[in-house]
Amino acid sequence: MSLFGRLRGGARARVVDFYEKPGCHLCEDALAVVEQEAAAAGAELRRHDILEDRELQRRYGELIPVVVIDGEQHATWHVQRERLRRALR
Repeated sequence: MSLFGRLRGGARARVVDFYEKPGCHLCEDALAVVEQEAAAAGAELRRHDILEDRELQRRYGELIPVVVIDGEQHATWHVQRERLRRALR
């Protein structure tokens, strides 16, 4: 289990999956927010380049960036810092 696997009191850390592709300016903007908020919340951030997987390309092609928290889609295209912060609490 990673360092982020458990928090105080045995609670599991949140997992944030970030779907992106190289050269995507929206991805770069969103990633800056996601990295900061995930780190502040002690969440594990996993980045996924959709160009490396055909299924991810099919699923997220024009929606990127996509933020998924604990398996549930949270945001596409733009990430609202306060909304993300609340979701990671």
